[in-house]
Amino acid sequence: MKKILILSLVFVCAHVKSVAEETQDTTKIFLADSLEVSFQLADSVYSNFDENLDSMLQLYYVRESLEVIDSAEIAKLDSIPDFPDSVYIARLAAIPTVVELSYNPIVRSYINAYTKKKRKSVESMLGLSEHYFPIFDDIFDYYDVPNEMKYMSIIESALNPRAYSRAKAVGLWQFMYGTGRSYGLEINSLVDERRDPIKSTHAAAKMSKDLYRIYGDWLLVIAAYNCGPGNVNRAIRRAGGKTNYWDIYYFLPRETRGHVPAFIAATYVMNYYKEHNLIPKPIEMPLIIDTIMIREKLHLEQVAHVLQIPIKELRDLNPQYRADILPAGDKAYALNLPAEETLRFIDLEDSIFAYKDSVYFDPTKNVISPSSDYAGYTPEAPGSNYEKLSYTVKSGDNLGYISEWYNVKVSDIKYWNDIRKTVIRSGQKLTIYKLKSQASNYKDIDKLSFAEKQKRIGKTVSTQSTASSTPVDYSGAFITYTVRSGDTLWDIAKKYPDVSESDIIRLNNLSNGDKIKPGQVLKIKPKS
Repeated sequence: MKKILILSLVFVCAHVKSVAEETQDTTKIFLADSLEVSFQLADSVYSNFDENLDSMLQLYYVRESLEVIDSAEIAKLDSIPDFPDSVYIARLAAIPTVVELSYNPIVRSYINAYTKKKRKSVESMLGLSEHYFPIFDDIFDYYDVPNEMKYMSIIESALNPRAYSRAKAVGLWQFMYGTGRSYGLEINSLVDERRDPIKSTHAAAKMSKDLYRIYGDWLLVIAAYNCGPGNVNRAIRRAGGKTNYWDIYYFLPRETRGHVPAFIAATYVMNYYKEHNLIPKPIEMPLIIDTIMIREKLHLEQVAHVLQIPIKELRDLNPQYRADILPAGDKAYALNLPAEETLRFIDLEDSIFAYKDSVYFDPTKNVISPSSDYAGYTPEAPGSNYEKLSYTVKSGDNLGYISEWYNVKVSDIKYWNDIRKTVIRSGQKLTIYKLKSQASNYKDIDKLSFAEKQKRIGKTVSTQSTASSTPVDYSGAFITYTVRSGDTLWDIAKKYPDVSESDIIRLNNLSNGDKIKPGQVLKIKPKS
């Protein structure tokens, strides 16, 4: 049996190495006394996971739990077991799941990250899972989504409802703005239902079912959930039509490759954490939460003061309210409270709404005229200690990118160039002002490629992204699409093979936050 196992592992490593050489990947796989793996391509997933864990540890209930010392935990701190590959293989095979849980050196590297490098944080996450997983189980069961898909929330957000990625994905299930809206989530300056554990989980279940109807494979669903179906379709095409995740692995964007191995490792750890002497940290979140529908404007601080509930506790229970305000009026909004506080809220309702209501919701500000003290005032351009620079807009650029490259505000660029909205066009000349002492560091930006500009600000560009950012030839004919009511960029991209949201954004010089309107004509791709 040992001989068979060793031969199998050698075969796996040899196969991965051959694929790596073909794709000129920097990944190194090697065998020593025990199987070890070093993956540069996993850095982005580790980095996101670390950031999510760090922010998760700032949640009120988690911070409260970290102050409690568990004697059983202390007794096991020095005992971190290690296991041979045969044990991991057998344990993964024993988990009842319809999702294929393959094992290889990549998966093991993630298991080591969860069970060795991030033990204390993972123990807090295990404690949070006792609160969130029953919610996920109930919703996933309703939509007939496999129970084990709930472990996607581990790699997406580390169970932090306020998780915010560099790509501006938000919440437990990391929805982008457009995708969240397309699945019915309300997103504005006051409310972001991507942070709502219940509503966002309904959206995640619906999206997972939609993706499964496309691929019929849950591993491909996990990949497409992260990078979009356009990128997965492109990987399948480049792999010669193969639809096995591990066959298309090296054709996926680098930042996506780690998601399935991380998911498999998270599934393993959630089922076998006891064997690794991991102890769930007790998180004293209310076992029973009650919901009260609020029909007029309410500030969480009004509730916190009258009911004497810590404001941070209320924010943890109501993470969807970005400014602590329930903007009720035309529609009702849900206020989540510990069940034991519900009757007190009802008894003291008048006092709660009346508490400093003129401070939180001053009616005199609804109608107001501008002050005459500043009549005729016009902002001035930077003074003599600033140098004027010029930048020519390239295909795929947007104001967000340019502001990061020059380390200036988007609002400044708009003012300096008299831009009313956010639309800029290829070939357009923009004026940028920098302090004379700094200007020399920015003069060459106009001559750099997209990848070089991103590298200057510490961001890497995948091979796929770099290829997509090549200037587009606008002289040819294009396939176009007229936007209909209810359309989103993700919906439109799904209608065309090998087209992603980012392709449409670049081709039409849109910014990620731009809204599309019915009747708008979009370029999709050049006619072949």
